[in-house]
Amino acid sequence: MKVIFAAYDPQPQRWTNLIAEQLPDAEIIVWEPGMAPTGADYALVWQPAEALFEAERQLKAVFNLGAGIDGLLRLRNLPPALPVVRLEDAGMSVQMAEYVAYHVIGASRDMDLYRSQQADSQWKIHRPIKRSEWPVGVLGLGHIGKRVAQTLAGLEYPVHGWARTAHDIEGVRCHAGQAELDTFLQSTRVLVNTLPLTDETRDLIDYRLLGRLRPGAMLINVGRGEHLVDEDLIRALAEGHVTRAVLDVFRQEPLPGEHPFWRTPGLTITPHISARTLRDATVEQICGKIRALEAGQQVSGVVDLGRGY
Repeated sequence: MKVIFAAYDPQPQRWTNLIAEQLPDAEIIVWEPGMAPTGADYALVWQPAEALFEAERQLKAVFNLGAGIDGLLRLRNLPPALPVVRLEDAGMSVQMAEYVAYHVIGASRDMDLYRSQQADSQWKIHRPIKRSEWPVGVLGLGHIGKRVAQTLAGLEYPVHGWARTAHDIEGVRCHAGQAELDTFLQSTRVLVNTLPLTDETRDLIDYRLLGRLRPGAMLINVGRGEHLVDEDLIRALAEGHVTRAVLDVFRQEPLPGEHPFWRTPGLTITPHISARTLRDATVEQICGKIRALEAGQQVSGVVDLGRGY
């Protein structure tokens, strides 16, 4: 069995050594541009080049080293019958829940105000939090969205969730489909986006959608940059209906220095760090699935390429 690793890393042995430990009988190959075909059985990839699939035509499955598969779906030559297996959690959902909770708590408890008071040596106590004033709406209820919603519900924030199909999550009022999107938005002050990127969700967060949120709205985008219409968020912030936004993902990464987001009041930027891929957990999950496939078993996490997730 041959396994090819095709993800840019200046030290690929950090991955390949772990793969070799999990699959001791496999030949592990680090893919490089221009490499001759290797006859690999499985590929572990992140944002791979089209040349990989031009050369490796015997693949049984490709494993994505992250939750988002849009980098794969952009490829024109991805074989339609080739199983694509996405990463399922592997320590990412708890990181995302921490990130979102940090920003929701900071906003709802006026932590920016207290930091500014400290800078002025000012001792002043403000009224305590009223969680009823901070209803959270989570767009997308997959592994990550569900964990985010459950975490905030556990902190006793009112939490709503929206997905394409119906879900049942304890402590979360779930909405489904386009027919219930307006009700979801009108119930939401803090909008948290965890959706996958598909043709249906691209540019979803526009001026009209932001305008349907409760006054004093807040946006936290940890999904994909292409979900958000950048200029519409800037307009909503300038007009005051959205009072703050936290963005961890962008249409172009790294975010160019000339992008107006850097200078937009009320906007917090982080460099795509809300959830980092944990190597040990990722390799263990993927190698376990490779062993299962070799034994003729089915595995979870296979992407429906028609739906995009």
